[in-house]
Amino acid sequence: MSETYDFLFKFLVIGSAGTGKSCLLHQFIENKFKQDSNHTIGVEFGSRVVNVGGKTVKLQIWDTAGQERFRSVTRSYYRGAAGALLVYDITSRETYNALTNWLTDARTLASPNIVIILCGNKKDLDADREVTFLEASRFAQENELLFLETSALTGENVEEGFLKCARTILNKIESGELDPERMGSGIQYGDTSLRQLRQPRGSAAQAKQQCNC
Repeated sequence: MSETYDFLFKFLVIGSAGTGKSCLLHQFIENKFKQDSNHTIGVEFGSRVVNVGGKTVKLQIWDTAGQERFRSVTRSYYRGAAGALLVYDITSRETYNALTNWLTDARTLASPNIVIILCGNKKDLDADREVTFLEASRFAQENELLFLETSALTGENVEEGFLKCARTILNKIESGELDPERMGSGIQYGDTSLRQLRQPRGSAAQAKQQCNC
């Protein structure tokens, strides 16, 4: 049976190698921790249908390799992404320091309007923390990012990370800030009847006047 949904959003999971990107995706899709996780080679894919603000949304998620040698391959997948999880490891300052480069790539290659949530992963390893919540929170604020700390191991905030990003995209569609019809928006309608719902009220009124009904 084919899935029915109102919207499809293309998502990316980006960030340095070893930050737990594949584990976050696995936890979100399968609802369990990926024990035997190796470095991603190139790109991996997952999808899940979720309910966001009363709408059914299919998230099509591309998990990209964090290693520099795969950078040219993974960059080609950035095009036309509506949302992204930008992941660093709270126990590794090196992964935090690399965030600016990842952010530049996402906004340059995907879209300047891409909705990005910063995820400080491995929240369960708080004793080994090298990056404070406050510091990362400031970075998110300065760069207009959403922000959460997550744990792919325990599942804490993992679903919330994806849903928060999807909710923001949906709000931007409803406010007219994002246009799903625009080429490369990373958003598709799942049901054409929704297009009628988004027609400006004025045009509906005009049509009524013309037919005099």
